[in-house]
Amino acid sequence: MHVQEAPGPEQWDRVKKRLRAELGEDVFTSWFARVDMEGHTNGTVRLSVPTRFLKQWIQSHYSERLMGLWKNECDDIHKIELTVRGAIRPRPASAKPAARPALGGKTADMRPIQVNDPVGLRATSPVPAMMGGRAGRSDLSSKDVLEGASLDPKYVFESFVEGESNVLALAAAKQVAGGGVVTFNPLYLHASVGLGKTHLMQAIANQARMAGRRVLYLTAEHFMYRFVAALQAQSAMSFKDTLRSIDLLLIDDMQFLHGKQVQQEFCHTLNALIDGARQVVVAADRAPAELESLDDRVRSRLAGGLVVNISEPDFQLRRAIIEDRMRAQQRSYPNFTVPEAVLDYVARNVTSSGRDLEGALNRLVAHNQLTNSPVTLEMAEITLRDLIRAAEPRRVKIEDIQRIVSKHYNVTKADLLSARRTRTIVRPRQIAMYLAKMMTPRSLPEIGRRFGNRDHTTVLHAVRKIEELSKADNGLAQELELLKRMLDA
Repeated sequence: MHVQEAPGPEQWDRVKKRLRAELGEDVFTSWFARVDMEGHTNGTVRLSVPTRFLKQWIQSHYSERLMGLWKNECDDIHKIELTVRGAIRPRPASAKPAARPALGGKTADMRPIQVNDPVGLRATSPVPAMMGGRAGRSDLSSKDVLEGASLDPKYVFESFVEGESNVLALAAAKQVAGGGVVTFNPLYLHASVGLGKTHLMQAIANQARMAGRRVLYLTAEHFMYRFVAALQAQSAMSFKDTLRSIDLLLIDDMQFLHGKQVQQEFCHTLNALIDGARQVVVAADRAPAELESLDDRVRSRLAGGLVVNISEPDFQLRRAIIEDRMRAQQRSYPNFTVPEAVLDYVARNVTSSGRDLEGALNRLVAHNQLTNSPVTLEMAEITLRDLIRAAEPRRVKIEDIQRIVSKHYNVTKADLLSARRTRTIVRPRQIAMYLAKMMTPRSLPEIGRRFGNRDHTTVLHAVRKIEELSKADNGLAQELELLKRMLDA
């Protein structure tokens, strides 16, 4: 007789692994990377999240699937309790604690996800505190809406290091920050993590705000949070009117904008601002066409402005970045110096992003200050060994796979996306789906959409079919390896 394990960290790791496989890396990272397991008691699993918005989103969109996966691990699980970490802030000793809004006898942040109420919508959630609102409040002040995400004062144009990979993005950002005639609208910046998108976005916001312009800088998650909160406070019209009265809107991490209603409102706001000659700047980790989770109208509108890619820094730019960061550290530690050979070593070997370069220098500073040892090449090799890795392989895109497979099997991309079922089309299509699953972080539903809006079960069948055939057919296995090498080249 099989005895299931009691719910614990190992079971939670398995639940997360299955969520990642089903949802894809992007969606999983957006909504579940910051969910922690706090414990379990009498059939109740307690999970925690950092924000109320994240709690509400998981309750509304993933509670049934989450419950199903937990019940696969432990039959006796009948409730998932989702809480917000650090929701209770310390109060001054003289202040009387305010009564917290209760839902069914529980505090708002302790409302569980029940099996018979998986979405958790039988009671109305209160408006999040950061919105400055209360349940039942009929209006949301413009000050609340325009408060925006906090800006880092160090993110200014003067501290941004220019190089060949970012010169166009920097020039466009400076023109937008300077105001005047709106030329590039929207300005869309895209790059991998740590290449300067957020630095440029906040530099624009900082300069425009100093010039007296009405500026709103938000991440996509903040935009969703505030829109949902405005709906709950019955002040959506006030939210929309205030949002569309600003001079400059900046939205960071656009890849995390989810939800049909939220995307519709963003599209309406985008249209209103652009039509009114107000500037919009958007940043994401991919080009608009590659944001499969976005509505077609939003992608089309974003692609209609100036789209600028910030590529990985070359050696000269990496060297300039590390020198600039060293000079900044020397303002705090005047005796801190890094030999030229060490600067060259770091710039040559830490190749992924400017953020990693700054992290490498911080390690050298810490080692120097804590041990009072000079920075040498040997010390740098030991201190930075986990950062010094081979250059990451080029990220393969589904478009690349479709192009290579079409050419190799002498079919067109239209054939791969079509409903044709002839053998000469079906096998290349299955191979392309297999490679998309093996070589990209895209989920099965995302791959299906990119292959003629097919169901995820069709993609799963194709992946399993090619896996089985390649084990028995050495010729096919060699073809797959050849295609992989062509895609990695």
